[in-house]
Amino acid sequence: GFSLVFFLILGGVLWFLPVALSAAEMATVKGWDTGGVYTWSGNMLGEKWGFANIFFQWFQITVGFVTMIYFILGALSYVLNWDALNSNPVIKFIGVLVIFWALTFSQFKGTKFTAKISKIGFIFGIMIPAIVLFALAIGFFTTGGKSLVPLDAKALIPDFTKLDTLVVFVSFILAYAGIEASATHANEMKNVKKDYPVAIIILVILAIVLNTIGGTSIAAVVPESQLGLSTGVIQGFEGLVHHFGSGMDWIVSIIAVLIAVGVIAEVSAWVVGPSWGMLEAGKNGLLPKKLSETNKHGVPTKFLLLQGVIVTIWAAVLTFGGGGSNVSFFISLTVIIYIVGYIIFFLAYIKLVRKHDDLPRAFEISKKKPVKLIMAVIGLAVSIFALVISFVPPSQLTGQNAAADYLTILIISFAVVIFIPFIIYHFMRKKNPLP
Repeated sequence: GFSLVFFLILGGVLWFLPVALSAAEMATVKGWDTGGVYTWSGNMLGEKWGFANIFFQWFQITVGFVTMIYFILGALSYVLNWDALNSNPVIKFIGVLVIFWALTFSQFKGTKFTAKISKIGFIFGIMIPAIVLFALAIGFFTTGGKSLVPLDAKALIPDFTKLDTLVVFVSFILAYAGIEASATHANEMKNVKKDYPVAIIILVILAIVLNTIGGTSIAAVVPESQLGLSTGVIQGFEGLVHHFGSGMDWIVSIIAVLIAVGVIAEVSAWVVGPSWGMLEAGKNGLLPKKLSETNKHGVPTKFLLLQGVIVTIWAAVLTFGGGGSNVSFFISLTVIIYIVGYIIFFLAYIKLVRKHDDLPRAFEISKKKPVKLIMAVIGLAVSIFALVISFVPPSQLTGQNAAADYLTILIISFAVVIFIPFIIYHFMRKKNPLP
């Protein structure tokens, strides 16, 4: 409903900005321009914490790939009028593997291909559909279209008496996740002190505006009970287009293809993105040598193959493992793993601010230390809140002990995953001690 605007603004101001600006300051510290969170957290909290941070950032996306590709399959199923692509587990599983492995092998010749896909995906898969959606939404409301949900000031404020309302907030936090990866490019700006914060503020405003238009437009024409997880956006375009008359489904098909291209570009960027930080850890002896090897194009092919195997396993588990509650479980696990990484990230930044004025950096959030600390503490507090609330079982679970069983399995899985990077670090450092 309309309360998504409240969540977008809250998440943008209290979480997205602190992450983006803190990351930019750490990325522009002299000598910290490679390795991302591995370098930043490692230099402040110790190498094992840096390794844990980059491990969590990488590991969560191995699950995220599957849910992202589900979205692509949902769009293609509409275009091809092939419902089985989105509903038949075997066909869906094959679809995930074909898309993911094709994108993985495409990276082996270097990241030039990734850069091209990203540019094409942004223009055709994000900007054009966003402009079309904006135009359709204006047309819908100016020609007498009635929204299925209220769009007034009262509807803007969520109902905080419901626990599910707080759980929803985590989704909006995750919608902003990943900006720290772009901070490593801050040094490439001509005037990073001026240009980076301006770019981030523009990005926050665009994110809020575009998501507001997108979310309210879909809510206006698609009943909540019929909204599909993988096809909701396409349903929104379909509802808006049908308002202007029948026989225009070809427009929705074109938009569906463009959106699929946009998400393919996003997956492509993530395939190799987090692996660079892991590669940096591997160069320091924290991964087996074979996983750290790169081909003549500088791509860690063996590591990408390992990543592909893990994604294949997740795809099998998510697709064949028991429907919505199973997907909810893995999304929750993904969320809490990623958020632990952000908690480490903020703790590293707070230590940088408190104890290391001596380290030169090209960009600072503020010359006043209290301003920086307040922003970091707010970001840390929101991250901790998101972590805690992520353990609330989804309301759609049914059965006498379903919620308790869900929570037990989630806590055990979380504990196991949390320990993995520290176990790897212990044995790899024992095998490859620091000089």
